[in-house]
Amino acid sequence: MLKIKLAMAIIGISSIHLLRTFIYAGSLGKEGVPYTETGVMWQAIIHGLFVVSAIGIAYVERLGQSAYTKAQH
Repeated sequence: MLKIKLAMAIIGISSIHLLRTFIYAGSLGKEGVPYTETGVMWQAIIHGLFVVSAIGIAYVERLGQSAYTKAQH
């Protein structure tokens, strides 16, 4: 359960950072903008990987709990 909470916290932080990046999306390519199109793409990919990892962790955790419950009976 702790792993899932940690993964959700990481996703939350990543979401806030990605949202801040998307605020600048309309200004990409202009002078003084701290982000590039490639940077935004990689941030979105990394965020997606965080989400997929959290889903995988939750799935494995659930499998482990159901196996533990079956072993108890």
